Amino acid sequence: MPKEKKSFFERLTGSMHMDDREEAVEITPTHQKIKKPEKEMWLEDEQEEGQLTVDVYQGPDDIIIKAMVAGVKPEDLDISINRDMVSIKGTREESREVKEDDYFTKELYWGSFSRTILLPQEIDVETSEASEKHGLLFIRLPKIDKGRKTKLKVKSN
Repeated sequence: MPKEKKSFFERLTGSMHMDDREEAVEITPTHQKIKKPEKEMWLEDEQEEGQLTVDVYQGPDDIIIKAMVAGVKPEDLDISINRDMVSIKGTREESREVKEDDYFTKELYWGSFSRTILLPQEIDVETSEASEKHGLLFIRLPKIDKGRKTKLKVKSN
């Protein structure tokens, strides 16, 4: 039976399915080195993209998207928007200050991530804004008011 791909949450927290217990990390009697089953080692070489977690909600005039991007420089974020969709991509770089063998626990997610969000209604691309503060990305997308009417004056030449 093929092994199911771990979810972003499972990779992020290090949790596992109950069926994966026999493949769990084993600690040697000295409690210093971590051994992994050989069939799991090749998975580490594969670059998987994480899925960014988001909150999406609306106010009377805006759709708001919030996402935690702690550890990502604003210039390393790529946000693409159109009238009905937003795509957020980025990379969280790990500084290699600690040798792999010296870790007891390694739960933080490092690497590239992305998320595409289909919006419930059209937005005004030109007046949309994005900001980041203390690791929280905040995107404000003004809604297009399709019911708004304006009077158009006719000019004479």
